[in-house]
This record gives sequence, structure tokens and C-alpha cells, in this order.
Amino acid sequence: MPYADLHVHTTRSDGGVELEAVPEAARRNDVEVVAVTDHDRRQPFDEPVVERDGVTIVHGIELRVETGDGLRVDLLGYGLEPTPDLEAMLEGIQTNRRERGRAIVDCVEDRLGVDLGVTVGDGFGRPHVARAVADHGDTDYDYDGTFTELIGGGGPCFVPREIPSFERGQRLLSEAATIVSLAHPLRYPNPERALALTADLDAVELHYPYGAPVDLEPVERAIETNALAVTGGSDAHDDRLGVAGLTAEEYQDLEIPA
Repeated sequence: MPYADLHVHTTRSDGGVELEAVPEAARRNDVEVVAVTDHDRRQPFDEPVVERDGVTIVHGIELRVETGDGLRVDLLGYGLEPTPDLEAMLEGIQTNRRERGRAIVDCVEDRLGVDLGVTVGDGFGRPHVARAVADHGDTDYDYDGTFTELIGGGGPCFVPREIPSFERGQRLLSEAATIVSLAHPLRYPNPERALALTADLDAVELHYPYGAPVDLEPVERAIETNALAVTGGSDAHDDRLGVAGLTAEEYQDLEIPA
């Protein structure tokens, strides 16, 4: 198993594990270091790294940003010490997330004639809606079907959200984090364009469970060309940590301050 899993989500965004339960999940999967990288949301502590029940927890974030030509990518920030400017941006994103979430829930409930019984708060996203629909006994939609037929792009209940620019997100994360990395570069519609953005970043996510064989050569070429550090993680949304991640040596090379 990897020494460090640097891409983990909790119930503070769209994950299924409480933040307090992360150390137990890490120990169960023989992971020594976990970066909690909830979507567009900081963690409830100010330190870049904390120790919890024998496990090192890195204060992280996954921030969605958009380039001028419309490409949306995710930036991973590690060793976060939030600045006022970053806090203000994240609060604006969360306000928009709540407004969007309420609009999506209202649309789905009206369309299906059901009460989903969900609470729309900080960290709320479309996965919460999809899970609520799938768990409801009076609909014909499962989790995937809710996305493809109702709330995905082009669906009758899809509502777009506001995305900060790549330039702004990269600048504010760089001011607050030790390392800013491009997440899962081979998942984007245009991986080559996404990897070009690493010229302005510190690192790229090399180790990632894509679910199928992939050619990592473009990522490795970007690492060499732009002198990038390597990050990696499982993108866990449940308690199965350590599916992908870093060796102890790779983690130490990041030099995230304790």
C-alpha cells in the first residue's frame, strides 16, 4: 500500500467518511499520511499538517478552475494555511454551491414529485442529490441514471455553477499552500492542454486510479519539462484509502511543513 494518500474526500464535500473517521480508515488501510482535499472547501483547522491518532493529516483542498478557453481542471493544494483572500473566494464558491444545490433539488423534487429530504449546506454538490434520488423508494433512477438523465450537463435539472479562473485560483492557492498540483491530468477532455498548465504549477498527480490502463508518458514528460514534483492519491470518496498514492520518499520530497 502507498505510504501517503494525498487525494481523499470527506462528508465536508462529497465523500462518505467523516473527517474524524479518517485516521481509523488510514490505519485500516496501512496508510501513514492522508491529505484531505475536499472540493472548494478548507478544513476546520489552520495548520498545514496535524497529527490525529497516529496518522499525519495534510490540510488540502481540491479547487475547480476554468481557463480562458473553457477548459475546467482541478487544482490540489497541500499544506494549506488559508489567507483572507482565499477564504473570501471559498466563501463565494460555497454561497454559489448552496444556491445551485437548492435550485437542483427543487427541480428534481418538482419533476419527480418526491421530497428528497436533503439539507443543502456548505460542501453540497450534485452527488448528494444523486445519492438521495437513488436511495428514495419512489423513483426509477439509480445514482448514475440521475446524473445522465436529470442533473448532468444538458439534463432538465442541470444548473451551472460559477468557476474561478485558473489564474485567480492558482495565485490564491500558491499564496496559501506549500504545493499546488494538477489533479488527474488524463481525465480531462484535452489532457495535453491540461498538462500545459503545469508550467505554472508545482506538481502534477502522477499516481491515480483511472480505472483502466493509461499511457503516463505525457505526464512523465511534463514532470521532466517543467521540473514538477509528483503527487498521487486514490480520490477516495469512501473508506477505501490507499488505492493509489506516494511512497515515503516521494512524500518527503514534497517538503510539506509539519
